[in-house]
Amino acid sequence: MIHSSKMKLSYALLTMAVVLSACSGGNNAKPTNGSSASPSASPSATASATSSASASPAASEETEADLQFGKYDPPIEVSTVRAVGSDLKFPEGQSWEDNVWTRKLMDSLGIKLKHQWIVNTDQGTEKMNISIASGNLPDFFSVSATQLSQLVEAGQIMDMTEIYQKHASPTFKKYTESVTNGLATATFDGKMMALPTGQATSDSAPLLWIRRDWLKKLDLPEPKTMADVLAISDAFTNQDPDGNNKKDSYGLAVNKTLLMYNGGQAFGSLEGFFNSYHAYPQSWIKGEDGKLVYGSIQPEMKQALASLQQMYKNGQIDKEFGVKGDAKVLALASAGKLGMAYGPMFFSLTLLDSRKNDPNADWQAYPIVSIDDQAAYSQTQANAISDYYVINKNAKNPEAMFKMINVSVDMDTNPNVSQEEYEELNYVDGIEVWQYFPFFVVNPNKNLEVHKKVVTALDSKDTTGLNQEQLDAYKNSLAMEEGTGDATNWGMSKVFGREGSYSVIDKLLSANLFKPSEFIKSPTKTMTIKNATLQKLEIQTYTKIIMGESLDSFDKFVEDWKKLGGDQITVEVNEAMQ
Repeated sequence: MIHSSKMKLSYALLTMAVVLSACSGGNNAKPTNGSSASPSASPSATASATSSASASPAASEETEADLQFGKYDPPIEVSTVRAVGSDLKFPEGQSWEDNVWTRKLMDSLGIKLKHQWIVNTDQGTEKMNISIASGNLPDFFSVSATQLSQLVEAGQIMDMTEIYQKHASPTFKKYTESVTNGLATATFDGKMMALPTGQATSDSAPLLWIRRDWLKKLDLPEPKTMADVLAISDAFTNQDPDGNNKKDSYGLAVNKTLLMYNGGQAFGSLEGFFNSYHAYPQSWIKGEDGKLVYGSIQPEMKQALASLQQMYKNGQIDKEFGVKGDAKVLALASAGKLGMAYGPMFFSLTLLDSRKNDPNADWQAYPIVSIDDQAAYSQTQANAISDYYVINKNAKNPEAMFKMINVSVDMDTNPNVSQEEYEELNYVDGIEVWQYFPFFVVNPNKNLEVHKKVVTALDSKDTTGLNQEQLDAYKNSLAMEEGTGDATNWGMSKVFGREGSYSVIDKLLSANLFKPSEFIKSPTKTMTIKNATLQKLEIQTYTKIIMGESLDSFDKFVEDWKKLGGDQITVEVNEAMQ
């Protein structure tokens, strides 16, 4: 879901380059990089609402259109809360209580939206925890997995099973039921207690991004094995790929957090490197006995760390990686000092400066490759849920949440939505007005679908049936094929075009080469208490080993992890999954 002018889902995913933990709950945080979640109502949705303007939600003769888009008469008032970035702006004359989206909801549905509180993103979790503790809750709000469990246990939220079935539109239901493990994690004792929303788990799976122009310059083959990757790293370090007669480039990007999940940083993350050795850090995988084990303490990790240690010793990894976040590592890439990086499908969008600084820079996505004759799997999370939306048990009009979302998702499959309407409710004069809408619900599989439609249109040169986001992605890719593209066109085509990252993801999906974490439940009791400490120990140990500490320290880490709560967490994880 992406536009050159208002990146919907793909730039939403671009924010995962800043932190993939943007989906930590309770804050409703959304992308701030020119992106657009693009909730907009199509003419058909508006027509449905208008035609049933006098319909009462309680009327026995209600049609399906009434149930999904019926306008309240008289209007109703509903409340929510928000946590948003400090840089969010409003056009002149607009505010949180009076803006393009509050007006749209009133005009289409007869809903007046009120906010109990609005805080900065970094305060969202704490503020929601206070609201939960006090019981002072709005009608609808977003929570984390942990907060969801607390609310269910305290009986503070509503079972939405029947409301969802009755009032969610078919498109809306398709989106919800496509969220991997979404309904499973939102269901308690057979009751749907939350609405899960998010992206496809494959969207955050690690791929291998390589300067293909450097491969060609040094006459190196595209990688088929991990031995190829290691040879490429050595060549990028020692064979002057940038042609400046200096040994000032690095084979592999590495940042100080090492991993991108659980609060880590994306550019320079190493999940993909570890996956090539059949190691799956911070993921729960099946052991030989069928029980779940923690991937970070398995023997395969040790072999991968040994390779990284050798690469560091040989100068293929920046000696200062241990103090550099992904922004500083990305700066090395922009300056033409890096040749490879592991990370998700959106990386070309973070590498626009690399392309601007060097028009020949051609970062290409490849599947990860294996260290041996066994297939390499890209690890994914058990789910990629960005929000759990819940309904206060005392809400007078619980169906209103579904009606509002129906209006926003209708546009995703409606090619009749005009560019003018799309712009008005999404991105106006540099202001991301889509953020005023209280929910973020998208088709989890949209990015892959956009790629497929773009390729079809490139082949036929027929754009009939493409909606606005698909058309924008097509135009970006076409510009590159015609030789008229700029850096932004390049970045977009490297995601959606013929050779874009989604061409790789499509092949991996077809070959079933993703390995999701097997643990899909809420954090266990001991996990909640001790995970942060254990993960800190993990990253510290890995970092020291890469920098030259004895590999035996990995064995000591495994012992300590088990003693400090890991064994108990493992017991709880397996009990929860049973």
